Amino acid sequence: MVLTERQLRHGADRIEAGVAALTGAVSGAASVWIFCLMILICADIFGRSVLNAPVQGVAEIVANSIVAIVFLQAAHALMTGRMTRTDILIGALEDKRPFAAAAIRLVFHAAGLAVFALIAQGTWPKLVDAWVENEFFGAQGVFTAPVWPIKACLFGGSLLTCLAFAAKALLDVKVLVGEGRVAPLTVRHTVLQTPKGWPFVIGFAVLLVLGYAVFAADLGRIQIGFAAIAFMLVLIFSGAHIAVALIVLSFLGIWLIRDNPTVAVRSLALAADGAINRYLFGVVPLFVLMGLVVDAADIGRDAFRVAAWLLQRVRGGLGMATVAANAVFASITGISIASAAVFARVAVPQMVANGYNNRFALGVVAGSSVLGMLIPPSLLLIIYGVLAEQSVGALFLAAIVPGVLLATVFGLGIYGMARLRPRMVMQSDRPTVIEGESWGSAAAKLAPIGALVLIVLGGIYSGVFTPTEAGAAGAAAAILVALARRKLNWRRFWRVLVETGLVSVSILMLIVAASMYSRMLTLSTIPQEVTGMFTEAGLGLYGFLLVYVAIVIVMGMILDSTSIMLILLPLALPIVTGLGGDLIWFGIVTVIAVEIGLLTPPFGLTVYVVKATIADRSTTLGDIFAGTFPFVVMMTLVTLILIFVPSLSLVFR
Repeated sequence: MVLTERQLRHGADRIEAGVAALTGAVSGAASVWIFCLMILICADIFGRSVLNAPVQGVAEIVANSIVAIVFLQAAHALMTGRMTRTDILIGALEDKRPFAAAAIRLVFHAAGLAVFALIAQGTWPKLVDAWVENEFFGAQGVFTAPVWPIKACLFGGSLLTCLAFAAKALLDVKVLVGEGRVAPLTVRHTVLQTPKGWPFVIGFAVLLVLGYAVFAADLGRIQIGFAAIAFMLVLIFSGAHIAVALIVLSFLGIWLIRDNPTVAVRSLALAADGAINRYLFGVVPLFVLMGLVVDAADIGRDAFRVAAWLLQRVRGGLGMATVAANAVFASITGISIASAAVFARVAVPQMVANGYNNRFALGVVAGSSVLGMLIPPSLLLIIYGVLAEQSVGALFLAAIVPGVLLATVFGLGIYGMARLRPRMVMQSDRPTVIEGESWGSAAAKLAPIGALVLIVLGGIYSGVFTPTEAGAAGAAAAILVALARRKLNWRRFWRVLVETGLVSVSILMLIVAASMYSRMLTLSTIPQEVTGMFTEAGLGLYGFLLVYVAIVIVMGMILDSTSIMLILLPLALPIVTGLGGDLIWFGIVTVIAVEIGLLTPPFGLTVYVVKATIADRSTTLGDIFAGTFPFVVMMTLVTLILIFVPSLSLVFR
């Protein structure tokens, strides 16, 4: 049977819609699962603290649940475009050369299908064994639960993600047919045409052939490792999903280094099953949930209004108020992107209405939003703690002084610009007026913020909560605040839960990929060789850090923060340790250096978030990047200070 072009296009659309509906339903169930974990952890805290009767098996349930949740939501993340990738090249091609973009995407989607098919293949024997042998997790006599449901979620989620990749590949074929009018798939009298973008397709094909030739050559393990890293970066820049690129090249690297594909398959199955099977990883969805609920409750808006009221008579006061409000918001969310979205809606209109330069207002919002990833509780610090096997609580303590220092430098920088270059800040000299506030109303608005900070950070620093428990308690408290303020109805809460799942899976899937990548690096012996190279070069710890920070900033121009850390840390951590560096201090330097990348072109994720949030569509990305430049300079200065004065990061140690 020969399909017409119209039949193919219609069929592809129907299949895509059906798969999207199926993955959305499964993802929704997994999002509810996250909410249930929050309730379970809070019940354990209450039972332990008040009734002296903790809930048994909480840690084991959370650890295993995270694995199931991630793989149940991976397919929906792909279907909604939330599986992390860079859009620099592929985005430009999609606008101007859709044929070339579809051809390249087809390769990437085929690779993703293969990756999750291999995960399913490696998981199936474990699922069968768990069912047949009645395996359980927990401790006999205390708490036990069967393992097979978790394995079934991993296996089923992997197959569902394969289906999602297949649906996306079919859409690519639809574009190829529509652009190229390929004869066997069209009606008899359709006019053939030469699609645009063939040079890109040919160039990408040559790249793949070159990659095959390199890996087919008789290389040593170090050469294989470096080749894998190089092609990994090329594929990521080309628009491959970052997790898929990491896994594919790591899989090939392990296969060639060990000369055994079975070892590579087992390593992939082990990474999928074990990389995120830890209680600590529950902190990711719980802190994301708390941040999104805090946003829904308009707490960021209140923090800005109070800060603006207090600083309205200071030159550049609204800019400083934005920094202060961002710092407060960061202390209860830990997500830069959330801060950028909130204050782009809240602070920019207020500043422009009071005579501030639009470019300056946008720059302040984008620049100060990075405080969300430095001031604890920081999601990036949590990820670093997991990768570096360092205490998250110790990292939070270490970040207090650097976070305050960065916020202070931002505030002083804004004041200096307002004094020395007033036209850079203000369009008019009329005074700022914030009406309708009093000390009583300010206290009422700050009370929920203070309560959340006390619960989250106070609970962690006092030793009452683990970071995961603090995330659950903070999320529950944020929900109560939002309900008390009548800011959270069922529809809005459902959107928050779904968004929580999508944000969480995009992070945790990268960690699964990073586990595979770390195995490949270990087998290649690259970390040991690079450590020896830097030691013999005599650059010392500070020389290495300067090179490292420069690399991080350059990578920040094309990659997101989490991906940079996952790619570089397995290489850098052994070097820092070998040169006698402190990993807690190194973590603070890494996070602030990575955050600079959120403000630098062409990727600049925070800048894109601000652009997507603001109502004024006449504002260009160039305007926002120009506005953030002073903050990039200030962040670079603070980074250098933290490098050469390590004690600032170790005050509370």
